[in-house]
Amino acid sequence: VQLVESGGGLVQSGGSLRLSCAASGFTFSSYAMRWYRQTPGKERELVATIGGTGGSTYYADSVKGRFTVSRDNAKNTVYLQMNSLKTEDTAVYYCNGGPRSYWGQGTQVTVSS
Repeated sequence: VQLVESGGGLVQSGGSLRLSCAASGFTFSSYAMRWYRQTPGKERELVATIGGTGGSTYYADSVKGRFTVSRDNAKNTVYLQMNSLKTEDTAVYYCNGGPRSYWGQGTQVTVSS
């Protein structure tokens, strides 16, 4: 089983990034997938969730209206489109999901002012 995130980087405040998480080793479409983020000294925070078919989504209040979670079950990939980024969005972003709640290695997102 693998979850591999990509797409992080350095962006200016107000900019956009799209994160991807490619999954393998389990029946991707059968499971909800989640994006979390974590900054040093803080607990991991749930950012967004998407159901197996993509029909249901959840967003943390802090990102609602700015972030969009989506998935392509044909590609076993979940995405997080992040717009209007703020400095407080700076964190390591992780995807999570699967039958044993697997984690990816994380991708760093840094938003500069």
